[in-house]
Amino acid sequence: MPSKDLPRDVGTFIRDLRRNAQISLRQLAEQAGVSNPYLSQIERGLRKPSAEVLQQLASALRVSTPVMYLRAGLLEEKEGHGVLTAIAADPELTIAQKQSLSQIYETFRRENARHAQAEAESAAAAAAQAEAASEAAAEAARAADAAAAAAGRAAGPAGTPSSTAGDSAAGADAGTGWPDDTEATPPPAANAARPVAKKTVKKAVKKAAPKAAEEEN
Repeated sequence: MPSKDLPRDVGTFIRDLRRNAQISLRQLAEQAGVSNPYLSQIERGLRKPSAEVLQQLASALRVSTPVMYLRAGLLEEKEGHGVLTAIAADPELTIAQKQSLSQIYETFRRENARHAQAEAESAAAAAAQAEAASEAAAEAARAADAAAAAAGRAAGPAGTPSSTAGDSAAGADAGTGWPDDTEATPPPAANAARPVAKKTVKKAVKKAAPKAAEEEN
């Protein structure tokens, strides 16, 4: 917040800084690279200096360039510029003291800005890594689901024998030419009936032989 004791325009502000520094108008004009009449008109408020001239005057007076821009109305009084203005306008401070205080203040502000930027970049990198890990986990889950589905299709319905296995077993039986167990092993009753059948056939043949001979005679 500007004080009512501060100079009302940049020309008065420059003149007060020059007088506090105990340098003449000609010396300041030479150091700033401007003409003596031009600088005199600036101090009297007859000319409005450009941003480049303000920067040259700030360098010659050893004050912060933002202070000059602020007093000239090129910057709004915010983000610490009011502190620099107060330092530059303090009549109790020498030019060297004002320069030192301004440099220290601006150094602290730049350091804080770098820390804030580094923290923001670190947070953004951490967020990007977390997002990448989440995407990788989702991709792995999708791959696992696809593999499980493929394995289920290959196994077929649960409890149903594979037709391929059945066909293979049948082909193996056909290729050997061996009868199955039912044909190869007759039941025990059939084995026991075979001798009885043979005896019956022999008796029938003996009885039929005389009859056949009589019929021929």
